[in-house]
Amino acid sequence: MRRRRSIFDLFDELFREIEEEMNEFIRRWEGYGFEEELPRDVKRKSYYYGFRITIGPDGVPKIETFGNRRPVVIEEGRPRRVVSDEIEPLVDVYEEGDTVTIVAEMPGVEKEKIKIRAEGRRLVIEASDGRKYYKEVDLPTEVDVKSAKASYKNGILEIKLKKKSGVAGEEIKVE
Repeated sequence: MRRRRSIFDLFDELFREIEEEMNEFIRRWEGYGFEEELPRDVKRKSYYYGFRITIGPDGVPKIETFGNRRPVVIEEGRPRRVVSDEIEPLVDVYEEGDTVTIVAEMPGVEKEKIKIRAEGRRLVIEASDGRKYYKEVDLPTEVDVKSAKASYKNGILEIKLKKKSGVAGEEIKVE
């Protein structure tokens, strides 16, 4: 008589396969020898790169990246890292009723150094205070910039905008 597999057995097997794939990926990645190719000033910079996967309202998965390290560029058959001085913060956009809320993770800056501009259906977030942040956010709808409220606490920037169409771009003050 054959034993029936539990759901936990399936998850254990899945995690084992993922771990093997990650180990293989790391083994291959280490073989490229990136550190020898980086200029000295890039080696001293701290860098990070991440991604998240979300499911859009249409049911299609969407991959978003963040950080100051861009994807690897292949030049002359060799991979090359591109590291920027500007960090692209992780940003969430929520649309609730007649309000659009944008939440950005920007630790290490003072609120006076944050600049936010709304231009049509695009929001530009910039900050420079030791760390440099820059992100252009596509908004789901036109917004009324005059109704904007922005707050910054514990490294989290929150911007609330009322929906409206036909408003010109303006700067938003952080409270």
